[in-house]
Amino acid sequence: MRGAYSIKKRATAFVVAVLFVISLFIADLFRIQIIDADEYSSKNIYYSSANTQIKAIRGEILDSTGQPLVYSSQSNSIFIDASYFPSASKKDERNEIIISLLRLFKENEIEYNFADIFLYENGELSFTEEISTYRKMLFAKDYLNLNDYATAQNCLDALCDYYKLQEYSTEEAIMLATVYVAMTRADFSKNNPYTIAEAVPTDTVALIKEQSRFYQGIDVRVDTDREYYDGEIAPHIVGYYDYISAEEYSAKNEEYKEAVSNENLTEEEKTALKLSSYGMTDKLGKFGIESAYEEELRGTDGVLTTVTNADGSKTTEVTTAPVNGNNVILTINAPFQKKVQEILSSKINSTKEKSGIDTAGSIVVMDVNDFSILACATYPSYDLETYKENIVELNTDDSAPLWNRALRSTYAPGSTVKPIVGLAGLEEGIVTAEDAFFCDLEYNYFADLPLNCVGVGNHGNTYMNLTRAITYSCNTYFYEVGRQLGISKLNEWFTMFGLGQKTGIELTESQGQAASKEAREAAGGIWYPGNTVQAAIGQSDNLFTPLQLCTYVSTLANGGTRYRAHLVKSIKSYDYSETIYEAETEVLSTVNASDEHFAAVRTGMISMANSLAAFQGCEYKVATKTGTAQAKKKVNGVTVAYTNGFMISYAPADNPQIAVVIAIENVDSSGLGNYIREVYDAYFNRNSDVTVSQQSGIILN
Repeated sequence: MRGAYSIKKRATAFVVAVLFVISLFIADLFRIQIIDADEYSSKNIYYSSANTQIKAIRGEILDSTGQPLVYSSQSNSIFIDASYFPSASKKDERNEIIISLLRLFKENEIEYNFADIFLYENGELSFTEEISTYRKMLFAKDYLNLNDYATAQNCLDALCDYYKLQEYSTEEAIMLATVYVAMTRADFSKNNPYTIAEAVPTDTVALIKEQSRFYQGIDVRVDTDREYYDGEIAPHIVGYYDYISAEEYSAKNEEYKEAVSNENLTEEEKTALKLSSYGMTDKLGKFGIESAYEEELRGTDGVLTTVTNADGSKTTEVTTAPVNGNNVILTINAPFQKKVQEILSSKINSTKEKSGIDTAGSIVVMDVNDFSILACATYPSYDLETYKENIVELNTDDSAPLWNRALRSTYAPGSTVKPIVGLAGLEEGIVTAEDAFFCDLEYNYFADLPLNCVGVGNHGNTYMNLTRAITYSCNTYFYEVGRQLGISKLNEWFTMFGLGQKTGIELTESQGQAASKEAREAAGGIWYPGNTVQAAIGQSDNLFTPLQLCTYVSTLANGGTRYRAHLVKSIKSYDYSETIYEAETEVLSTVNASDEHFAAVRTGMISMANSLAAFQGCEYKVATKTGTAQAKKKVNGVTVAYTNGFMISYAPADNPQIAVVIAIENVDSSGLGNYIREVYDAYFNRNSDVTVSQQSGIILN
């Protein structure tokens, strides 16, 4: 009896426990469906969500007055959104949608994005050179699994099998296959839409939207393109923006992987890095300011989230707003820059017409008080608006129009360095401003090295002090001063003025070199005493850029302070509400020379300007120095000797504001004053048409 009672008791307890648990479930269900019904019904229970990036609008590049040189305009891009596109298993549906789209593009002559791997002509199929970019991916085991020796036809056949393209003509099968290959390479997925066409006309967009039920997953995005105020204004400075290359993408991807691997990053920081990373179809700055300020101009993409609900419906919302790129304001003035370019091209083209000699060159204009670049022209040049379509011709043009001669070409500067040598001689106690050397147009200090003086202005058989030596560019005077200074001291002074030193400008520049015993010996050569006197007149191993010559003469003009050269005035936020960066002067070196000695050199440079016909009648004083340097180059395997012409200057000489330097290849320096005068007149708002020339046949060293 006691056992039966115990069993009955345990059974009753079990039933009570079960009923208790069930009552809890019922109570919770009542709470969810009745009490908290409104709260739960407002929350969509979804199967999945996918994020896509919203492209930030790229910032503008403007001149010093706020005139946009490069700006972003809106255009329509057609992209494929995997969230709405038929799944990979529905190949027939995918093919039907894409071929319809491609036929529409073809009918309306719209370019679309594809993998350029096949060439199909006269019924013959072959690979293009671009196949090397895609071969590893295509032939991989997890894709087409082709042998290394597979032909183009083998590859197309495999693609047709993979994507079920057998019902299409060869031409359309190629169209479809190459789009799919491009999509695969771009890692097409719900998180990575594929842009199939850009700059699509509005009427074509309207046709696609009208048939949105058929074009599942095909959507329109408003993108930004780069437009130019005038593509011929400062193209070497402004730069270019285009699709990322495979090499650039690989480098950017490695940078991203390294940055995101930091274990100390928060999830927000990792998300920010992801939104700032580059995809295979992104664009970036290729050179110039577009490249140097890529990070500032680009901005940060946003996030658009697509949610698939339980009933199959989809909703989208912006979950992270994009941050548009900043605006970069330059120091150059667009109208003045264009005028300087016209002056330069006029000089070069007129020289070529008269002599038949190919010439090239550059002009740099700088504010001597802060080293901001007011104009920087190089010629031959090109137009950014037609750059892409003319890239092959531009790259193969012997005149090298893409090369920025002002910043990257290095030249023996000739007699333009004589003011430094004179100042060094004064400061080091070698000479006084009144000391004079007799010039008989020969310099015979070295018995085995006869040297001469050109005798500008017929100054032979006269005594030369510093003022006259600069005015008439007397080699004899500077040979002797340079010899007594020695190459080490001479090199020290060149370096103080920034010659053979990078200027600090934001773009790629050449360093060049100041002649020295160490550099010569490092190159396997021997330094002879005669090399020192040659260096003192701007020959020997001296190689400087026009920009360096401009920083040097600007340092002379302001009394000895060398600042960092710069092209960027400021950086503003996209809506101009915030100043991100404001340029400040940065001192790179100071020349500790007396005002008296600077004045003595200035007097010589003013005297030279006064001796030139080009500067007669100026309402402002000009300080200048010319230079003609000998050079050699190989033409068709033959070494040819030629000369390059230079002029350095600043004005007003009694209250310096700007410096102007001109460098012309394959000519002497005669006549350069005319062009310098035109630059000054343009800057100081003079309206003078100076046409007088220096006497023909005179080479000013």
